[in-house]
Amino acid sequence: MKAAVRSGSGGCRISSAAEFEDWIAARSAVELAEPFTFVIGTDGALRLAPRRSEHVACADGSLVLSAGEIGFVRVADGWAANEVSNQYTGYCPDATSWSAVARALDDVGLGRPLGFTHELVFRRCPGCQEHNIVREDDFVCVFCGGGLPETWNVDPLA
Repeated sequence: MKAAVRSGSGGCRISSAAEFEDWIAARSAVELAEPFTFVIGTDGALRLAPRRSEHVACADGSLVLSAGEIGFVRVADGWAANEVSNQYTGYCPDATSWSAVARALDDVGLGRPLGFTHELVFRRCPGCQEHNIVREDDFVCVFCGGGLPETWNVDPLA
């Protein structure tokens, strides 16, 4: 999928409250009713795209610090993220990536929850190399039945 990403086709880089206001003002009521695709680039910046966008395209094919879905709600003094997940099975971001999300939202001046509101646990099976979503602390590969490590291991470079 990364090979199909055209340079410059990524999500909108948001680095200030004014940029966010401009971006959110251009969204339709239908778009605002559901979460958006987001990534946090290695530069720490928030990138946003419509929900059905691919995260790899949102990141312009680059590596990320975090990725998932994010929803926004208007609050008394502006906007806040009210839903944030690390739900993306391509990058499989670890739950510890929340700190990058929090910093990016804080940098833009958006309110936010204290952590992911829907958190997924991803692991790569050491046996068959398949990516898994761990449910109910059952660290067993759904593909081969092998044991999964308790620490995040999805990125082979990590």
